[in-house]
Amino acid sequence: MSWLHHEYSRRKALATATGLAAGALPVSAAARATALPRDSAAVTPTAAAAQFTNPVIWQDFADIDIIRVGNAYYYSASTMHYSPGAPILRSYDLVNWEFAGHSVPVLDFGSKYDLSGSRAYVKGVWASSLAYRPSNRTFYWLGCIEFSRSYIYTAPSVEGPWTRLTTINNAYYDAGLLIDSDDTMYVSYGNTTISVAQLSADGRTQVRAQQVFTTPSSVGTLEGSRFYKINGNYYIFLTRPANGQYILKSTSGPFGPYTMRQVLLNLGGPVSGGGVPHQGGLVQTQNGAWYYMAFVDAYPGGRIPVLAPVTWTSDGWPVVQLVNGAWGASYPSPAAVAAPPHQAAPLTGVDTFDGTFLKPTWEWNHNPDNTKWSVNNGLTLRTATVTNDLYWARNTLTHRIQGPTSTATIQLDHSAMRDGDRAGLALLRDSSAWIGVKRDGGAIRVAMVSGLTMDGNWNTTGTGTELASAAVQGGRIWLRVTADIRPGAGRPGTFSYSTDGTNFIRLGPSFTMGNDWRFFMGYRYAIFNHATQALGGSVSVTRFELTTP
Repeated sequence: MSWLHHEYSRRKALATATGLAAGALPVSAAARATALPRDSAAVTPTAAAAQFTNPVIWQDFADIDIIRVGNAYYYSASTMHYSPGAPILRSYDLVNWEFAGHSVPVLDFGSKYDLSGSRAYVKGVWASSLAYRPSNRTFYWLGCIEFSRSYIYTAPSVEGPWTRLTTINNAYYDAGLLIDSDDTMYVSYGNTTISVAQLSADGRTQVRAQQVFTTPSSVGTLEGSRFYKINGNYYIFLTRPANGQYILKSTSGPFGPYTMRQVLLNLGGPVSGGGVPHQGGLVQTQNGAWYYMAFVDAYPGGRIPVLAPVTWTSDGWPVVQLVNGAWGASYPSPAAVAAPPHQAAPLTGVDTFDGTFLKPTWEWNHNPDNTKWSVNNGLTLRTATVTNDLYWARNTLTHRIQGPTSTATIQLDHSAMRDGDRAGLALLRDSSAWIGVKRDGGAIRVAMVSGLTMDGNWNTTGTGTELASAAVQGGRIWLRVTADIRPGAGRPGTFSYSTDGTNFIRLGPSFTMGNDWRFFMGYRYAIFNHATQALGGSVSVTRFELTTP
C-alpha cells in the first residue's frame, strides 16, 4: 500500500470516539529489560491523591518514544521538515515536561532540506526511536528518512552533542530500537509486514533481518513499532492508525514467533473534539508502576500527548486503566520516588534571546542559513531569501502553539529593513496567515496577510493577499497573534499590533486555521524576515512572549 493510501486509511477513522476497550499500549525504550510487575488491580483514585489532567502537554509532540534513565524521563517526537529535528523533552514526574535538546542537529539529508531548488515539507523526521545503552552510557536515536536509509545518532547526554554514528542502507520504517539485557541491539520496523533486524555490536551495521509478523487483513494497517523486553518476553507495540493499538508478544526471542492482541480500538479520548489515543510508549517508574503516553489527533494544533496508568495480566499483557470506559481526563499523579533536582522550565513565558544560542523550544522551517542569523540579547534575522512566497523563505523560526488557546507577542525592531522586505509573525502551516511589516518605497506599513496556501503535494498555490494595513512611524513595533486550537471548535487566529507595547489594535479579519491531518504537524507561531527585491536588510526580535488566558 502506498504511503498516501495507508496514511489516508490511517486518519479517516478520526471522527469517532466511542470507546470500547480493554487495553494498554506501547512501552518505550525505558527499561528495556525491566521486570514485569505482578498483576495489579485498576488504579483507585482517592480523595487525597494528587491528580494530573490530560493532555499533559497541549503542544504538538507526535510519534512518542518515552524512556526512563535513573530518575529522569525522556520523550522523543517527530518534527518532519523542522530543524533541528527530533526534540527531546525531560520530566521527573511524567506530567511536567521541559525541553532538553534535539537528537538530529541538522537535517543533512539533501539540499531540499535547505530550501535549495526543492523543498522537504512533510518529509524528514517521522516516527523514530530513542534509547539508552547502559554499557557505554550513551543515548541512541534511530530514524528512517524518506523510505530510503536509516540513521543512528548518539550522544553522552540528551543535551548533546549529538553526532551521526552511522547510515544503514535499510529502511527501518517507524522503527523501535531495543537494547536487550545482553547489550544486543535490535530494531523492529515496517508497515503491515513487521520485521526485526539485529545490529552489530557497535550499532553501525545490520547483521540479520527477518520478517516476524504479517498483519491480518481483518486488522488492516499496523505500524509505529516500539520494541521491548519485559520479564523475558519480547513485545512489539503497533498502532492501527488512527484509532487502535495492538501488541505482539514472543516468549521465544526477538525473532518470534509472535502472537497478537488488540489493546484498544475506537477508545474514547480525553480531548473534546479530538481523536483516539494511540501510538506512543510505555514506561515504568522507579517504584514499579507503569504508564502509557499516547497522542491524540487534535488539529489544528497537531498531535498532543495524553497519559494513563497501565496494569498487567497474569499472563503478561498490559491493560490501560480506563475511566467510565474511556481514557481518563484525569488520573492520580505518578508517585514521586525522589524530589526532582529542579522544577521543569515552563513551555510558555518570555524569551529575550539572551546568550548566544537558541533555546531548544525553537525549530526552523527547514535548515537555516547560519550566516544570516544570530542571537545575542536579541535575535537578529538578516534576509536570506529573495521571494514573494513565505514557504520558500529560509530562516523562518517556529514555536509550537500552546493550547487550547494562547497568544504570541514579539517586539520587532524594523529600522534596518530595506525596500521590498517583509518581516513579522505568522500562523504557519499549509494554509497560513501573518501580521508584519512591509517596507516599500521607503514607507513602512503594518499589514495582515492571508491566503498563503499549499496543495496536497506541498506546492505553493497562494502567496497571500493583504487584507488590512496601517501606516506606522518609528523603528519598533509589537506584533501579536492569538490562536484557538481546540479541535472541533471555530479555530480562529486573530492579529493585532502596538506601537507602545501596551495598547494593541486589531488588524484584519479572523483567520480560520485548517484542520486537515495530512500536513501532520500542527500550526506554529513563526517569526520571519525575507526580501522580495534584494538581500541586505535585517530585523531584530528583542522579545518573544507566549501566554495563555
